[in-house]
Amino acid sequence: MPAPDLVTAELTLTGRITTASNATFLGSIGDAAVVYKPIRGEKPLWDFPDGNLAHREVAAYLVSEALGWSIVPRTWLREGPFGDGMVQLWQETDPEQDAVDLMPADEVPETGWKHVLDGQDEEGRIVALVHEDTAALRRMAVLDVIANNADRKGDHVLEMADGHRYGVDHGLTFHSDHKLRTVLWGWVGEKLSGEELDGVGRVSEGLKGELGRNLAELLTAEEISSLAARCAALRAVGRFPGPRGEMPAVPWPLF
Repeated sequence: MPAPDLVTAELTLTGRITTASNATFLGSIGDAAVVYKPIRGEKPLWDFPDGNLAHREVAAYLVSEALGWSIVPRTWLREGPFGDGMVQLWQETDPEQDAVDLMPADEVPETGWKHVLDGQDEEGRIVALVHEDTAALRRMAVLDVIANNADRKGDHVLEMADGHRYGVDHGLTFHSDHKLRTVLWGWVGEKLSGEELDGVGRVSEGLKGELGRNLAELLTAEEISSLAARCAALRAVGRFPGPRGEMPAVPWPLF
């Protein structure tokens, strides 16, 4: 969990992200740049309970830490200028990298990329949704499966200069019903590596102890039980799942 000064020191707002669907602010706590999403700025959703998207963001961070892969930047709950909300350490991305991209369908490289789907652009040309084929992004896809992420857009993947990939915007996670909507479908049917299975196993074990106790303050008992079931199912099958159900397999917009 965050150091006490990040919880108690003054949070100063420095800007606002106007493209976000919920109230999202840039701020600082001392020298630390942060993102702040107040609970009172969350818009009601038909398929998720009101007023706890911030809790789900923190839950995603805790599960990310249990996996051991540092996918979600440090995230915590605290009071801010507009009341209690989620606070997350800001990450400075590399503008020269695109882990998820759209490109002409006939120009997708044969190696290094995974093809997800084809569509048409505004001029009627066929374009492909693709993402990089890297261990970092595979780990994020594993997190999305067990967290039941309903909103993994391309812009929710942060490309760091050193090749690390952070995932952000995890408010639509941990629903007890199947909700997986993601742009990271490139590994459907492929076997999980031993490292990936070990990470899921760490979450399963953690749910029996400290992780489970911490999540109990953020999620319902049914949601935690569903998380445990998803972990068990993924370990039993040992492969990346494919889309299922009547809901769209990808979020909209894609980015």
